[in-house]
Amino acid sequence: MALETKLDLKLTQKLVLTPQLQQAIKLLQLPQLELTQAINQELMQNPFLEEAQDELREELPDGNDSPSSQIQEQDEQSQETTPDENLLPLEKMMRFMVDDYFEERGHDGRDLGYFNPGVETAPSFEQFASSSTTLYDHLNWQLRLTDAPEEIKEIAELIIGNIDENGYLKTTVEELSELSGKPVQKVEEALRIIHDLDPPGIGARDLKECLLIQLRHLGLEGTLVERIVQNNLKDLEKKNYNAIVKQYNATLEDVMMAVNIINELDPKPARNFASHETNYIVPDVFVERTEEGFKITLNEEGMPRIRLNSYYRMILANQKDLTKEEKKFLTEKLRSAMWLLKSLDQRNRTIYKVTESIVKFQRDFFEKGKDYLKPLNLKTVAEDIHMHESTVSRVTLNKYLACEHGIFSFRFFFSSGLKNSDGQEVSSTIVKEMIKKIIESEDPRKPYSDQKIADLLKQKNIKIARRTVAKYREELKIPSHSKRKRVNLS
Repeated sequence: MALETKLDLKLTQKLVLTPQLQQAIKLLQLPQLELTQAINQELMQNPFLEEAQDELREELPDGNDSPSSQIQEQDEQSQETTPDENLLPLEKMMRFMVDDYFEERGHDGRDLGYFNPGVETAPSFEQFASSSTTLYDHLNWQLRLTDAPEEIKEIAELIIGNIDENGYLKTTVEELSELSGKPVQKVEEALRIIHDLDPPGIGARDLKECLLIQLRHLGLEGTLVERIVQNNLKDLEKKNYNAIVKQYNATLEDVMMAVNIINELDPKPARNFASHETNYIVPDVFVERTEEGFKITLNEEGMPRIRLNSYYRMILANQKDLTKEEKKFLTEKLRSAMWLLKSLDQRNRTIYKVTESIVKFQRDFFEKGKDYLKPLNLKTVAEDIHMHESTVSRVTLNKYLACEHGIFSFRFFFSSGLKNSDGQEVSSTIVKEMIKKIIESEDPRKPYSDQKIADLLKQKNIKIARRTVAKYREELKIPSHSKRKRVNLS
């Protein structure tokens, strides 16, 4: 077979994600807090972007306007006197995209809630919150009050630094010995001091040791309670109390008294010192019921309102005073700024359309409440607003909607459907709520099995298999009926 070199001409279609398109996709799926951070980052990097201020401009002492107002007036005059045919292609694009584009947006008959002039942002309550004592400080304060030798205190301080947020020691004695350069016996002596500190159970290496330390603090060493913790934690987990009765030749009443004591112990002794910051959900969209229908408003509170800087626009207009590198830099930054403004506007439009479609399909929910939620999928909404399903998926990711019934994730409104005995579809979210209410109303001494829950749902015209009940129960993080069982001898 002869080898030869030849040229072939082929026509192919290829989807290329430009940096601008990647930025638009990224902005589309960002929640409000992260979007605010992204905008602030762009404000620092791009000189063409500035934050619009609602405050009135103060006049200078001599009665003249401020320099920024003069620049803006000059820029407006230059735009009025410069005919469009004399503008550069970039300037024409800038005029259309920034002026006409946003002016056109205001005449589409919808309140997109882009701007809220005159709204003052109140200081956050987090600014006035006091910091609580950390676990590390609490333990070190107690350690300094002990009469242990300085060598042991140094090792104990090292141990405290390796205790996690639940109060457990996350390293071995041998590793601490190697790290401190001290014998294992010294490390164990320091660890015993840690075990005597408050809260009881601190510094344990596993659950069993944590519970045993707490029992020692209660003076229950050598009792039935300690033996059960030492040998029968798996039986406790399975609630196999009869096996414990036979093993120790005790009465069920004595075993249950011991179990009640164990239940009062804390498996996470450092939970009260957890310094997790409370994060509040900020809704991206508000849906308000009015006499005319439902009003949709995008939440722009706390988000910087950006615009093009007139000073740099004027500099770029006088290109004869710029070098080639300066002209290239400013041109790229201008394109980036205009694309960001367009991407933000497109993001708001898309979120509005998706919300409008959700309100359309879930109107009964917004009017009557959770029990009237209907099955809905992303494809249905995508077809309704003539967008791709992946776009709707990005819009509904990590975003929240506030209405009179509460604050809900956008994904809350999308659920699969189950057919009832009448042939009508019921949302799986409603079925989960029904399962949750059934379990809450059960007798804790005789909890319902998954099959019994399925039978109870069947009585309410919901035909569902036992394995589906088990699946929904696990999604709700509800344990099985054997683990929900409570024994009460009183």
